Amino acid sequence: MSNLIARFVKDESGATAIEYGLIAALIAVAIIAGAGLVGSALDTKFRGVATAIENAPVAP
Repeated sequence: MSNLIARFVKDESGATAIEYGLIAALIAVAIIAGAGLVGSALDTKFRGVATAIENAPVAP
């Protein structure tokens, strides 16, 4: 029985899988945050272009 417990304590394959899962989750959070910032910046640019087009003088 003690041999089984010692083997269980030394087994690190589950810990490795958890570490990879945490790394993947952090990367996903970074991608989501970056996409949100890029989306906001694009929205601001497109609104500026739309305003410029709306305020442009009409050709006679």
